[in-house]
Amino acid sequence: MANVIVIGAQWGDEGKGKITDLLSRSADVVVRPQGGVNAGHTIVVNDQTFKLHLIPSGILYPDTECIIGSGTVIDPKVLLQEFDQLEALDVSLDRLYISQTAHVTMPFHRLLDQASEEKRGEHKIGTTGRGIGPTYADKSERMGIRVVDLMNPEILRKKLLWTVEYKNVVLDKLYDLPPLDPETVIAEYTTYADRLRPHVVDSSLKIYDAIHQRKNILFEGAQGTLLDLDHGTYPYVTSSNPIAGGACVGAGIGPTMIDRVIGVAKAYTTRVGEGPFPTELDGELNQHLCDRGAEFGTTTGRRRRCGWFDGVIGRYAVRINGLDCLAITKLDVLDQLAEIKVCVAYELDGKTCDHFPGNAAEFARCQPIYKTLPGWQCSTEECRTLEDLPPQALDYLKFLAELMEVPIAIVSLGASRDQTIIVEDPIHGPKRALLYANGDPVA
Repeated sequence: MANVIVIGAQWGDEGKGKITDLLSRSADVVVRPQGGVNAGHTIVVNDQTFKLHLIPSGILYPDTECIIGSGTVIDPKVLLQEFDQLEALDVSLDRLYISQTAHVTMPFHRLLDQASEEKRGEHKIGTTGRGIGPTYADKSERMGIRVVDLMNPEILRKKLLWTVEYKNVVLDKLYDLPPLDPETVIAEYTTYADRLRPHVVDSSLKIYDAIHQRKNILFEGAQGTLLDLDHGTYPYVTSSNPIAGGACVGAGIGPTMIDRVIGVAKAYTTRVGEGPFPTELDGELNQHLCDRGAEFGTTTGRRRRCGWFDGVIGRYAVRINGLDCLAITKLDVLDQLAEIKVCVAYELDGKTCDHFPGNAAEFARCQPIYKTLPGWQCSTEECRTLEDLPPQALDYLKFLAELMEVPIAIVSLGASRDQTIIVEDPIHGPKRALLYANGDPVA
């Protein structure tokens, strides 16, 4: 038995959906602890592509329970669209549960998010415009609408009449936007409540019961370490805490109940939106990585910025999350390159810096110091064991393991489930029996 957190070790979009989907085979319960519809994960099963934003990846396994935890913010309209998508494919939702204390994204949250971003001008932060930040802001202001409020028509009406009136003043006076009709909002969300009601539970208690039943629990992270509100590249961050500690808070469990934390990182680096990116590439190399990696956001459709693997932020992710193993994704994207660079340190104001600067202004001045490794210039898409890999590809993985000082458990070589090398199942395998940081694969 093991309780495992899956964490993005870069700026999100690392391939967590596929890794979570793979690990869900061994999981009895999959929990989504934080984030909202600003996150998205794509899963390919039997040539079918599933794009989900709120429902955990484990929903595709009929015996796996899926829980949307209290730390998430839920847009019921989007959630029910996912309901419809999955039901049309005969995917059962009987084992899907929603935390009664999760906060709800309202129409005014989306309007305020988009208007605020537009108002920022050159100070834009690259928000998805899905209303996530304003929802979390209302949560902090203690004026949010929770799922439990949604379930009580009387309470919902009372809260929304006041809240919509309050938000209308902001929409009008600050952003010159037309007001919302509170009755329309109340009617819309009352309809949503009717469909969601059978799924609403005390999620913390349900997770706690599963732990005591010695079930395998997988905590599915959203976004990535460098987007963390407290520990990311602030202000170009999300509105929640997508690090391992945030998973405990969002799920409502203590840290002693976690057995392993697996970080997911691409074999290169990407980010969406604004903010510094030391290893970012331009020209043909950027285009090559973007095209081969299909680097377009699941949620926004925006082209991702691409660059070389950054070992400095990688080591930072190991430290901040307590990572004890890694999944490296999209190794196949590098297949055609003659040489591959890895950032091993930064140059900052004429000095070598081997750690992630907490100061955003300093981080923006960082210049990458690279180690150049030979490419393998042949396809890895059909490789299913470490021994199948070209020697240069295996050497590349060994180098990343040494640089990050953490072993590699999984290597992904494409979008499909079978395009994967499982060095060890992080849920069932003995801890540390992996591709070790010194580069020696397990016999």
